[in-house]
Amino acid sequence: MNRLRFWAVVVLLGVAALVLFRRGNSESIVPSEPLSGVPKTIAGLTESDVPIDQEQLDILGKGDFLSRVYANGGRNEPVGLFIAYFASQRTGTTVHSPKNCLPGAGWSFESSQVVTMKDLNGTPHQVGEYIIANGDNRQFVIYWYQAHGRSIATEYLAKVYLVSDAIRMNRTDGALVRVITPIDAATGVAAARERAEGFVAELMPQLRRFIPN
Repeated sequence: MNRLRFWAVVVLLGVAALVLFRRGNSESIVPSEPLSGVPKTIAGLTESDVPIDQEQLDILGKGDFLSRVYANGGRNEPVGLFIAYFASQRTGTTVHSPKNCLPGAGWSFESSQVVTMKDLNGTPHQVGEYIIANGDNRQFVIYWYQAHGRSIATEYLAKVYLVSDAIRMNRTDGALVRVITPIDAATGVAAARERAEGFVAELMPQLRRFIPN
């Protein structure tokens, strides 16, 4: 099944590349605010920017990136936020899946599921929820791909929409959003999930300023 998905994605990306090549340099680039403008306080937590080193930037490619930790003075576990936004993915620069980069950093996936959660406005969003582990350290992760007003939980479906939108709208912009928080041994997974989902529910309605619909 994974092999079939791989070749399906390769074919779809090939079709999109051919369509965009024939259109020349006429791709629609929609203006957006820089990610540095993401609110500094979310869900009662205050941000601290985390520098992204040049090696990571070289891997990520040409885009706008945000890496922060939100905390409240140590009274609760922190929440990490990472956003990678690409105004265009037609030149080979594409959104990377956390499933590829996290294992390379020593983390393994304990569990994964796709869920539908609502933001503060009651709008439903499809996201991936994961528990990852590295030794005794465990983290709860929520991530999704966002483009053109939709949230997408899987990388394969994100590629399908990338091709579809490139053909229909002449747009390939999109983003990956990842929220991560430690799982405390005393309070367990439920507390980490509640903390992460509460953060995401407040974050989601604000993203349209930075990730165009």
